[in-house]
Parts: sequence; C-alpha cells; structure tokens
Amino acid sequence: MPRAKNNVAAKRRHKKLLGMVSGYRLSRGKLYTVAKDQLEKSLRYAYRDRRAKKRTFRELWIIRINAACRLNGITYSRFIKGLKDKNIDLNRKSLAHLAMHEPEAFKSLVEQVAG
Repeated sequence: MPRAKNNVAAKRRHKKLLGMVSGYRLSRGKLYTVAKDQLEKSLRYAYRDRRAKKRTFRELWIIRINAACRLNGITYSRFIKGLKDKNIDLNRKSLAHLAMHEPEAFKSLVEQVAG
C-alpha cells in the first residue's frame, strides 16, 4: 500500500510560513527551507529583544533623570535615595517624563528631596 503524505496539510503549512516571511529578501522570502530557518531565527530575536527593549528604556530614563538632576545640583543616586527616604513612589518612566517635559515640577521634586 502506498504511503499517504497528506499533501493538502503540507501545502497549507508551507503557504502559512511563506506568508509570514513575505517581506524578506531573496530566497528567505521564497524558498521554504531557507524561509523556515530564517523565521525561526527572526522569532528568537523578537523574543530576546522584547526583553532587551525594557532594559534599554530603563537605561534611557536613568540617563534623562541624571541629566536633569545635575542641572538642579544633585546626583542621580542622591536623588533616588532621597525619594525613597521621603516615601515618594514615582517610577523612572514618570520621573524621566517630568524631567523632559515639566522641568519646574521636577525642580520642585529635587527641592523636596534635597531640603
């Protein structure tokens, strides 16, 4: 008895994968085997970089807060320690927003912490 390959399912699976890589260049968007390998790699990078993005943004916020602190005559570490001592619970994202877009509000925070 001949072997049943189920070409319908294989065709559907190949079509689905090739649809996912439709914007890729050259054989990575055309040939199934190459496209499959590239898609696996792309998904690994996407998974990794979703986590790396969080680290990158935290670094950016800290840099912005530090710059604003130094303009107001205090270091970042003393500022953060002062916030913790005064029980002011603001995350770094909102602190960075204040530092960038509302410098007067940020300055009043620095005065509360320093004074």
